[in-house]
Amino acid sequence: MLGGREHLLALITGYLPEARDGWEWCVDEAATGSTAFATELGRLTADLHLALSTFPITSTTGGAASGSTAARAYEALAEALALTGGDDGEWLATRADTMRQELKALEKPIATPRIRIHGDLHVGQILQWRDGYAVIDFDGNPTVTGAGLHQPAARDIAQLTTSLDHVAQVAIRRRSTPPADATRWAATARDAFLSAYRSRLADGNRPDLLDETLLRPFEVEQECRELIYAARHLPRWRYAPMGVLRTWYGEEPRKENIA
Repeated sequence: MLGGREHLLALITGYLPEARDGWEWCVDEAATGSTAFATELGRLTADLHLALSTFPITSTTGGAASGSTAARAYEALAEALALTGGDDGEWLATRADTMRQELKALEKPIATPRIRIHGDLHVGQILQWRDGYAVIDFDGNPTVTGAGLHQPAARDIAQLTTSLDHVAQVAIRRRSTPPADATRWAATARDAFLSAYRSRLADGNRPDLLDETLLRPFEVEQECRELIYAARHLPRWRYAPMGVLRTWYGEEPRKENIA
């Protein structure tokens, strides 16, 4: 504690034998069409949220909190539109109104509990190791500023489900997986993940932790943040969120040659 505020000093991850990064093991799963991992992943994520919910919970503050959540989402869309150039930018502009409509759900008061979330939960933060799966890297989302540590659990879930869509895009680009197969894989994995997550929350008597009406707008916001990240830090990554958005909004992702 410094100046009345908590500050992160260090993160320590125990040694996990035979550990593999999620962008390796999960892309392998997509390339082979296997979704057996998704159930275990759903249970792991629910256990994470059940544990984090035992920390002091910030009670919902109604419209004001919802307003700031919506404002950040709209700002992310505006920034993504401004930073995404070329054909992708032109295409994105034609879908902007639809995306704004999907974000409108965030204008309503958020009734679900705010808990201490992971904050940057994607498959790259989940190691597959000798004895199962482990979540790492709790230092937050590098594309988000001003958001509190306590947020709806749906924020983490949306980041994880969109990352499954990104895995599908990587499989298309890097493993020559047919786009229709990759899209089907992502949808099946998402459904299995969510089913296991809901069931585990129910077993823990905390089904209230997930407000599913927040999933889609948070997913849309996350894709905007992926485009922002690509523009600022990793331009070659843009194909992944753009492939997801083109799939969502009526255009099959394009297979491109890799330079």
